[in-house]
Amino acid sequence: MIVRPASRSLSEAEAEVARASARLAALDEATRAIAGELDLDRVLQLMVDRVRELVEARYAAVGIGDARGRIERFITSGMSPEERERIGPLPRGHGLLGTIIREGVSLRIPEIRGHPDSYGFPPNHPPMDSFLGVPVRVAGRPIGNFYLTEKIGPGEFTAQDQELVEMFAVHAGIAIQNARLHQRVQELAVVDERLRISRDLHDGIIQSIYAVGLTLEDVPDLMIEDSAEATARIDRAIDRLHTTIRDIRTFIVGLEGPADLTLVEAIEAVVAEIPPAPDLAIELDLGPPDAVEGRLSLEAAHELLQIVRETLSNTARHSGAAHATLSLRLEADALTLRVEDDGRGFDPTRPIAQGHLGLANLRERAGAVGGRISIDSQPGKGTRIIVRLPTLEPEMPTA
Repeated sequence: MIVRPASRSLSEAEAEVARASARLAALDEATRAIAGELDLDRVLQLMVDRVRELVEARYAAVGIGDARGRIERFITSGMSPEERERIGPLPRGHGLLGTIIREGVSLRIPEIRGHPDSYGFPPNHPPMDSFLGVPVRVAGRPIGNFYLTEKIGPGEFTAQDQELVEMFAVHAGIAIQNARLHQRVQELAVVDERLRISRDLHDGIIQSIYAVGLTLEDVPDLMIEDSAEATARIDRAIDRLHTTIRDIRTFIVGLEGPADLTLVEAIEAVVAEIPPAPDLAIELDLGPPDAVEGRLSLEAAHELLQIVRETLSNTARHSGAAHATLSLRLEADALTLRVEDDGRGFDPTRPIAQGHLGLANLRERAGAVGGRISIDSQPGKGTRIIVRLPTLEPEMPTA
């Protein structure tokens, strides 16, 4: 006699377990979808689309607030772009939206218009009745809210819907934080690239152009007083500008670096790009290519090539040397670059003049990849520059 009611109760329990399992599977799929996205705009749109599907809402939105709690981003799902455009500006956080922002708690109601905090809808807004709002937090701090309206089918949003959205909001907060961190890293990378380019456009190029300008300042007067000297200055200025143009071309090519070359071949290519100095002979002593190949990170290899370019360019332009040697050796846990010349030398302890960034650039480049640099020079006794960059562990041969 009691078998049938027990059977019905068991079926209902099994059905509820199946529904709960389906909800958790949908939650898992939704969280996986947003976890792999790092673009902030795309992750916001993806999460609002997913949360709408998760609880079968006709409309959904995610509002992200600024430091003052005002909505600065409002991403919708369920509306066409034309419908969204007709509604007008972003909501300001009044009414129910403001209640959730201020109180930081979930809000589930069957009828929006019946709630005392309801502020009403703007013109061209689609009709909405049932409502579910859930805060999104990062490290316990509210950063935005999910807003879901118009439960599809009979009834309103349920306690299970609210629980599901609250669980999804935890993952959404992590996804937003990751996307923001990724965005910040990209911004820092842009800043770092600008600094690198600023270093690459070192004082040699800038000062060369400045020097040309100085030599041409007196030319109008010389055209009257000494036309031959005026002509000679113009000729020298043209030659210097041609040299500077070659330097700029070398710099532009160097931004990408030689492709598909070993480190030794890349150094040889950089040396070949250096504008020639008629009285300077450059000797390369790079050792066996296999000894150094693959021992530097890509970033360290890039900085090494830029150090080679900058050091030899300075030698060719400023040292007055007849002979320079560049050597590369693997020593213990460092790759050591030595550049020596027999030029006029200088006093490295003197303060660096404003606008002359050559030595500072070299130190910054070496330091950026954990390396060290020493500069030994005296007036009349040439210059020796030694750069030591940390190496990677050698790759073990595979069977």
